[in-house]
Amino acid sequence: MTPVRQNPALAALLIVTACAFIAGTTLLAKALGTDTLGPALHPIQISHGRFLFAFLVIVSAIGILRPKLRRPHWGLHIGRTSFGWVGITLVFASVAFIPMADATAISFLNPVFAMVLAVPLLKEGVGPWRWLAAAVALTGALILLRPTPDSFQPAALLALAAAASIGMELIFIKKLSGREIPIQILLVNNAMGLMIASVAVSFVFQMPTPQQWAALVGIGVLMACAQACFVNGMARADASFVAPISYATLIFAAFYDFAVFGVIPDAVSQIGSAIILTGGLILVWRETRQRQALSR
Repeated sequence: MTPVRQNPALAALLIVTACAFIAGTTLLAKALGTDTLGPALHPIQISHGRFLFAFLVIVSAIGILRPKLRRPHWGLHIGRTSFGWVGITLVFASVAFIPMADATAISFLNPVFAMVLAVPLLKEGVGPWRWLAAAVALTGALILLRPTPDSFQPAALLALAAAASIGMELIFIKKLSGREIPIQILLVNNAMGLMIASVAVSFVFQMPTPQQWAALVGIGVLMACAQACFVNGMARADASFVAPISYATLIFAAFYDFAVFGVIPDAVSQIGSAIILTGGLILVWRETRQRQALSR
């Protein structure tokens, strides 16, 4: 497979776009996990809907584009899918026990886990500018978390475990992005995830309402688009560069909250979001300048 040309600026744009889609799935999952659209669905059933409809979207895309597929690296795919399914299910589960804002903020520590894991597992060099950008973004996330005694209740460990699991998934995505084309990675991941989710959902399934079916379809479509953007972004830059930018999801979530539910972010939310955005911009600026200097 011909290596994808490194392009940090394009990678950042793709990751930010993925964040916009992911934030959309979070809002839909929130509606499904409460009685907004009907009797609340179990987190495992929401996760199943995410894999089912994302798989159908990807299969349709392959039928239209007819890309040339190759033999998958099953070991990497099993690792990526296992950590991904556990991570997303833990996120949904944590929301049932602690405030959603707390669960989301804790789970978005996954870029820090990914950046740290990239050093021993991917042999990536993480220079002072990347550490600085990650630290700035993490500070913003902690501000949005609004640490209180309630944040440290045992259920918060579910969100923390989700962050670690998703951080590990990012490492597998990076390993796969240099071996297989993005659409094949998405196909295998969602097929395997659907098999795992289908077994799990058989124990908790309840018939969704028409509105819930529509929301489940929406989660699958948005997640498929997010994955496509994310995998392509990971292929164009180091994981330690890409990971902190995914904090932008928190900014989109706040915006959607305002646009859909009329929730106006308070001063703490605005400050936290601004700091997260600053961390991402530091990375983009530094990497772009460095690439330009090397190309001269």
